[in-house]
Amino acid sequence: MSFRIGSGVDFHQLAEGRALWIGGVCIPHHKGAVGHSDADVLLHAICDALLGALALGDIGIHFPNTDAAYRDIDSKVLLSRCHQLITHKGYRVVNVDSTLCLEAPKIKPYVSTMCEVIAGLLQISKEDVSVKATTTEKMGFAGREEGLMAYATVLLQRI
Repeated sequence: MSFRIGSGVDFHQLAEGRALWIGGVCIPHHKGAVGHSDADVLLHAICDALLGALALGDIGIHFPNTDAAYRDIDSKVLLSRCHQLITHKGYRVVNVDSTLCLEAPKIKPYVSTMCEVIAGLLQISKEDVSVKATTTEKMGFAGREEGLMAYATVLLQRI
């Protein structure tokens, strides 16, 4: 059997007047992520991990922020399309491990739903999706609540 590992990372600024989408879930908060799409930092990191595992480039190559077709697009659509790319290459997702770095809001109440959304999009079990979070102890842009970041690792298996 052939396995491939991919890692992804994404960063977004936070600003007033934007919705905060993380892991396909809209989280109530006074700030939201800024981006060309809905700026879902977690789904973007998972997209990059999927693409990277098969050396297919990155999210910016497949969904450029210069293309109006992707303006305000739901990142669940982007993750679904990345999943289609890897299945067309003959692979399936084994598991996803991810970490969010943000000072606020606390995401614990939303983690289960995030795992359900991601699992559904990737056609795997919820138990095969890990979403964790940490603060940066008030250090850096995440600590000042100017932005947030996400890291993701995926394991793929040839079908």
